[in-house]
Amino acid sequence: MAKVVWSNGIDYASGALNKVKKGGQHDHEKMLLGTHRKAATTSTHCNRIYLREVSVRTSPLSTKELQARNRFRAVAQMVKERAADLMAITQDQVDFLAQKDAANGKKTMKAYLWKVCGQEYDASLN
Repeated sequence: MAKVVWSNGIDYASGALNKVKKGGQHDHEKMLLGTHRKAATTSTHCNRIYLREVSVRTSPLSTKELQARNRFRAVAQMVKERAADLMAITQDQVDFLAQKDAANGKKTMKAYLWKVCGQEYDASLN
């Protein structure tokens, strides 16, 4: 993987570095995206560039894709509500710390809440 080094004075760029333009003399159907990783990591290389082709989906969403989108939407809402629920925070913190150092334990509270809420959602469907 190539490293991205910007000119002096530019630490990073994030977002579209060129616009997609359709129609006219100069059509651009590829987008140049610059990203800067914000998440904590041990690597010092946090800049990436991607060349992405513009594509338009022509097929309708499958049933499996619709179910996955609905699950994501529902679990995201459950995580948001549970994180704000003052009655559940203390017990969630205790449970999180108990599983954190396990082999398959979640290392962040948010990941733990996604796991728990996802399991609750799946159990409600069965």
